[in-house]
Amino acid sequence: MTKILLVEDDKEIVENLTAFLAKEGYEVRSAPGQTEALGAMAAGPVDLVLLDISLSEGNGFAVCKAIKSDYNVPVIFLTASGDEFSTVTGFELGADDYIAKPFRPRELLYRIRNIMRLTGGAGSVIRLGDVTVDTVKGIAAKNGKDLYLSALEYRLLLVFLNNRGAVLSRAQLLEAIWDIAGEFVNDNTLTVYIKRLREKIEEDPQDPKLIKTVRGLGYKVDV
Repeated sequence: MTKILLVEDDKEIVENLTAFLAKEGYEVRSAPGQTEALGAMAAGPVDLVLLDISLSEGNGFAVCKAIKSDYNVPVIFLTASGDEFSTVTGFELGADDYIAKPFRPRELLYRIRNIMRLTGGAGSVIRLGDVTVDTVKGIAAKNGKDLYLSALEYRLLLVFLNNRGAVLSRAQLLEAIWDIAGEFVNDNTLTVYIKRLREKIEEDPQDPKLIKTVRGLGYKVDV
């Protein structure tokens, strides 16, 4: 699983981004300032850093310089400052990409996938029987053939994979796949997407072996 360090001191942004990226299959740790960020890098491993320029303790430019000096890890700047000087300075220090606030989480997601694809991000493939999910490329395949999952099907699969062995209620699943952009997901929609997902990943959707129904409780994956 791709491990992301989010260096940001805005608690609301940290909470929202952590929840969103977790739904997409990423493991996120956060640090509010320069000292904690460099400590988290030393503790490792980290595959990518999301870094705000303006920090209450230290600054993003110094953090980026230190990371690029000591670690071979891609950095994406998050900042409310979109002026030319900040952009150029960030790239001169080795930043791999730059996104101005406010941004749409899904746009950031595609930037992350692109950077990880270009840098050959490690630890991105999750397996479930004959199904593999590449969280960097954002694709799922069965026996090497693309499953062509919709965004909600893909997110639902990641929720199951990130909670193996746990029984997930329908309420928990609805909360987990709720689109941060505001897409409405109701109980009937969930039923439809579980059915569609089973049709794509199960050998026999009528007798599912991967996504199992736990009567009266919900669903679970324990393969």
